[in-house]
Amino acid sequence: MTEEIGLEVERQQESWFGSWLRWCPTSLSLLREAEKVLLSNLKRSYRGRYVPAGCCVGKEESHVWTVSLNEESEGVPLVLLHGFGSGVGLWCLNLDAMAADRPVYAMDIIGFGRSSRPHSSRPHFTKDPLEAEREFITSIEHWRQQLGLDKFILLGHSFGGFLAASYAIKHPDRVEHLVLADPWGFPERPLDVGERYKFPLWVKAVGTLLQPFNPLFIIRTAGPWGPKLLQKARPDLVRKFSSLVKDEEVIPNYLYHCNAQDPTGESAFHTLMAGFGWAKYPMLQRMDSLRKGLPITLIYGSRSWVDHDPGFQIKYMRQDSYVDVQVINGAGHHVYADRAREFNDIVQSIGIHADAGTLPTKTNISTDDSLDQSTRDAGQTITDMINVRYDHTDDQQWDHTGT
Repeated sequence: MTEEIGLEVERQQESWFGSWLRWCPTSLSLLREAEKVLLSNLKRSYRGRYVPAGCCVGKEESHVWTVSLNEESEGVPLVLLHGFGSGVGLWCLNLDAMAADRPVYAMDIIGFGRSSRPHSSRPHFTKDPLEAEREFITSIEHWRQQLGLDKFILLGHSFGGFLAASYAIKHPDRVEHLVLADPWGFPERPLDVGERYKFPLWVKAVGTLLQPFNPLFIIRTAGPWGPKLLQKARPDLVRKFSSLVKDEEVIPNYLYHCNAQDPTGESAFHTLMAGFGWAKYPMLQRMDSLRKGLPITLIYGSRSWVDHDPGFQIKYMRQDSYVDVQVINGAGHHVYADRAREFNDIVQSIGIHADAGTLPTKTNISTDDSLDQSTRDAGQTITDMINVRYDHTDDQQWDHTGT
């Protein structure tokens, strides 16, 4: 049986920025319905609720929308942090398997999905990148305290991986095992970006013009045409989830309602980024601050635009600690969806070993040596100019949603 608690929080948020939504055909209630339709494909029952996260941004209390499964299990809990522009719903291919033998908690990161969105007319995220990062981490820690979680496996995808690593540095005794799935924001931005990518002059000009805007502003600018725009731009996302979600409108509808609303988390991400592909304060150079002995597993898609090299650099940096780098053949940036079974197997193995107090074997499930970094980085379009690279799937569609 599915249960949703604390929806009065949603009604309050709706009244705060209802005027913004009139141009865009969206609302929190429509997002709620889109998520329910998506998660109705799960075999397991789940509970959805708003968890107080304290005054993590400004002086008013924020709330984190949380979906949990199998909370009664005695296994080490698993906490999931989604990527940029995403939400709890995109874990739909993973939740049933991951909750087989442990509690699973998937949250909408503050400023995204159904969680509180501190915005410009109220307390909002700071424009200082390190302070904005701290606000995200504070919200996660307040959330943890409210749920009474002691130690847990922390899994973050892309931008969620960046936050997961930051959380593990700040709160090392809470993380049993850190899992980073195609994490964003780890390497430094190359100094020779302009030389590495040869763009026509007009592309450079338009890219410079677009740089000040939030990454997904075009969805909101399109107003009533936004849903169709997203559907046309990302047909590959439908295919990623087609084994579970048969209705082709469900995934685009959910993503539209996640991203057509007040873009507060998106604005904070914009504050953190140095071009879409890099962070102003890269995480790789901070990984030596992690607790010695904290196990880390990095999971990459062989066809992702995300550079795999930082994973191996972390392994070199932490030779006295457990660091495993897995590269799943044929998967793009959405590694958890492109090869869901392989991804779930890795995470389940981590959970079983965490329960037993042991460590998994360091063995790659699969690699794709035929694709070097230059191949993954190929593609010269206007999107490249704002530092979004191609995922070279068979249909050559972009794979940057859910950073």
